[in-house]
Amino acid sequence: MPIDATQPYDPNNVFAKILRGEIPCNKVFEDEWALAFHDIAPQAPVHVLVIPTGAYVSWDDFSARASAEEIAGFVRAVGHVAREQGLVEPGYRLLANLGADGGQEVPHLHVHLFGGAPLGRMIAR
Repeated sequence: MPIDATQPYDPNNVFAKILRGEIPCNKVFEDEWALAFHDIAPQAPVHVLVIPTGAYVSWDDFSARASAEEIAGFVRAVGHVAREQGLVEPGYRLLANLGADGGQEVPHLHVHLFGGAPLGRMIAR
């Protein structure tokens, strides 16, 4: 169910529980800035989620409140995961949903890395 990205951070969201180790994940990368793991309902041959370790609801929240160090660390982690998963060549899609109209379902910033096959149009018509 899409969420309202303007609401305060909910520390009981599923990704917060994954970060705390309360829910397991199929981890592919972790450092002080980010955690990356395989999506449980993949939409492409490779579908990895990358989440910041900080409590941010959305990309808007993150870009407004995170420190420059957190932003740089997270963006570098996303790039590292894409390279580590072999997605740079032949290419991949990076997606961050925000709010109800954007289809955001978990109130914790996360980006999707999709790859492993031609992905077609960005938005289905």
